[in-house]
Amino acid sequence: MSSLYILITIIGAIIIYSLTTFFYQKRIVKTVTEEEFRAGYRKAQLIDVREPNEFESGHILGARNIPMSQLKMRMKEIRPDLPVYLYCQSGMRSGRAAQFLHKKGYKDLTQLQGGFKKWTGKVKAKK
Repeated sequence: MSSLYILITIIGAIIIYSLTTFFYQKRIVKTVTEEEFRAGYRKAQLIDVREPNEFESGHILGARNIPMSQLKMRMKEIRPDLPVYLYCQSGMRSGRAAQFLHKKGYKDLTQLQGGFKKWTGKVKAKK
């Protein structure tokens, strides 16, 4: 019976953590549709947080590749005084990247809803 209580407690903690992260992310980063993203990304720093092999297989025209795994080391490449538009494959990594950047003082953060897999605009890929 005590193992059931432990299991319920663990599941409850996971749910609470997930909800807290979700609402925190909603507060610090704007998640926008493709049309809204397309309207604003040319005036911002467009960052693709996917890994280099994903980036090379196709990325939004004008994007810089700063993978989530290298963000801490390469953060100085992103100016805090300009808007930052982030995207990844589905939206999970860009949300985590936004949380990290927000903790480091970046304020104007936007991510693409649905990520690159929902993008229908121009794409550049290595041949």
